[in-house]
Amino acid sequence: MRLKTTNIVKVLVTLFAFHFSLLTASAQGWPENYGGVMLQGFYWDSFKDTRWVLLEQQANDLAASFDLIWIPQSGNCGSQSMGYDDLWWFNDYNSSFGNEAQLRSMIQTFKAAGLGTIADVVINHRRNLSNWVDFPKESWNGEDYEMVSTDICANDDDGATKKWATSKGYSVSTNNDTGEGWGGMRDLDHKSENVQRIVKAYLNFLLNDLGYTGFRYDMVKGYSASYTKIYNEDSKPQFSVGECWDSSNTIRKWIDGTEKTSAAFDFQFRYTVRNACNNGNWQRLSQQNEGNWPLVSSNFSSGAYRQYAVTFVENHDTEKRSNAAQDPLKKDTLAANAYMLAMPGTPCIFLKHWQAYKDELKAMIAARKLAGINNMSTYENVANNTKYYANSIDGKLLVVVGDEKQVQPDGTWTKILSGYHYAYYLANSMETAWVNKGSGDFSEPFDVELKAVSNTDDAMLVYTLDGSEPSATNGTQTLSGTLVRIEDTATLKVGLLVNGVVSGIVTRTYTYQEAVPSEVVIPDFCTVAEGEVCAFFEAPTHWTNSIYCWAWTDSPSDNFTGGSWPGVACELLGTASNGNTVWKWTWDGKKQKGSSATKPAKIIFNNNDKPQTDDLIFTQAGYYNEEGLQGVVTATAITAPMSQESGVGSREWYDLQGRRLNGYPSKKGVYIHNSKKTVIK
Repeated sequence: MRLKTTNIVKVLVTLFAFHFSLLTASAQGWPENYGGVMLQGFYWDSFKDTRWVLLEQQANDLAASFDLIWIPQSGNCGSQSMGYDDLWWFNDYNSSFGNEAQLRSMIQTFKAAGLGTIADVVINHRRNLSNWVDFPKESWNGEDYEMVSTDICANDDDGATKKWATSKGYSVSTNNDTGEGWGGMRDLDHKSENVQRIVKAYLNFLLNDLGYTGFRYDMVKGYSASYTKIYNEDSKPQFSVGECWDSSNTIRKWIDGTEKTSAAFDFQFRYTVRNACNNGNWQRLSQQNEGNWPLVSSNFSSGAYRQYAVTFVENHDTEKRSNAAQDPLKKDTLAANAYMLAMPGTPCIFLKHWQAYKDELKAMIAARKLAGINNMSTYENVANNTKYYANSIDGKLLVVVGDEKQVQPDGTWTKILSGYHYAYYLANSMETAWVNKGSGDFSEPFDVELKAVSNTDDAMLVYTLDGSEPSATNGTQTLSGTLVRIEDTATLKVGLLVNGVVSGIVTRTYTYQEAVPSEVVIPDFCTVAEGEVCAFFEAPTHWTNSIYCWAWTDSPSDNFTGGSWPGVACELLGTASNGNTVWKWTWDGKKQKGSSATKPAKIIFNNNDKPQTDDLIFTQAGYYNEEGLQGVVTATAITAPMSQESGVGSREWYDLQGRRLNGYPSKKGVYIHNSKKTVIK
């Protein structure tokens, strides 16, 4: 059968449009109309707090609020590191946050929970292996990858690298850097075919082998934006965001330079919010930062960039640290986050803020998602003063920051959340129920408030706690403002009940998690001989050197480990079930001063100098890790939580620092008892 010419034209046009849409989608740096929220899952030096195993344990709680989580660069950097001096790209993932098996497990657990993992990609520069110009030789998927000295920019470190290389018989690239230079590591020449080949393979490894969802590109001002385009078009991440640290139109120009294959962190938004909060002048939220255009501005000329704006109010570089160069948000943290979570763009919450204000932020995120706010939303300022500022977003969510009591919306809005210097209102036209606590894990009973958001003044609510659908005949009917007690795992469903019809159902899933310590299993190969004075140490994966022990007494003053730091080498016994190496120190019977002490009072374990543990109380045959005493060798299990009655009369209670208690613990907490970690309620 022959098609008519007009039909052929239609088919060709349709096929061309479809093909063009596929090309456009593959080069899309950030999805349009995206309503997700991202968490920056670390802060500076968060080594203990953001280990892969600890983050994985929080997967369901995080996924209840977040859609993406950005984690530190996950390869081995040769020492304890936040990952910005990256060394290994393919073959060594024993990082400061865990080993490769733990990383893979965490990413897969996140993915199963609906949480995408964003990799921190550091390709502007790279650490050297043993001298100024060498890099690791690695293999992946049947191919070898090794950068060489000629992959380093000609003007790296203001010419110092070239000068050193020439003196040692090496050559560097003939190409100068295509962006800003940085002397901390070797700047990579992205014009090099070898560099491009390795970077492309690395990004594909992150996505298709480790299972990452997308990328956060570090220090993108260090090389031309055109290379981000090249790399993204090759690897096709679902999400790409660049750290273009600037307060000017440079950010927009960088996005254009990538041909919109990447979003960017909206530093302009961050500076505007920080200035308003720190100065207590909320009207500054309406000001362009130093005369420039915030990406999320409703102004037509820059509003099109909202899709590519990842907003934030704090990160690991700007947070308060000892470095005087930091410019932190000093107050009104909740108000700053409330404003961000109501506005267009894709919000990225800082981990420290999440840890400090989890309940409040969960509720704000729930409100944002219920109102359908996304990265293309529009907004209108409805009130502003030095003391307050109020925006209506998509006509559905009203955010007020500052002295929120001075802003009283009319009867078309219902207040759903409020706190210090912030309030949220939903438009009554949404005709929905509202619950003021977001979904997630909890360890103590709490109350949730149910609200009716409706144009009907006497609208009722109906709710269930078993996950069944509320209706006029199923569930508990109640008034707006009712408090419901949550004491155990529950699926709360609340609907608006008007004239016998239920609509606007909101669901919350609350999972009760008893607060218990993470299990530390003492391996069977840990043994103690009769009369032996010893201690054991489980080393974190980023402690890559041999473990040394430093043990001493203050009174009488003496040292049991030679008296010369870092002490004496421990014996490697094996590997624990969690992948950590386990070491043993045994006293050889020698003391530096020959005092009357028969065993140390204090002990330190170190990675042949640094890092090291805190000063710990010595416990005979104690099993320690980076956090302190975890048990005493001769047992491997953790007992169930004990009541006081069951513990009365027991002997040898220790705290986690190794201090022996005088009888039964007087406070709630975690203790070592009968060689086991025990919870006292």
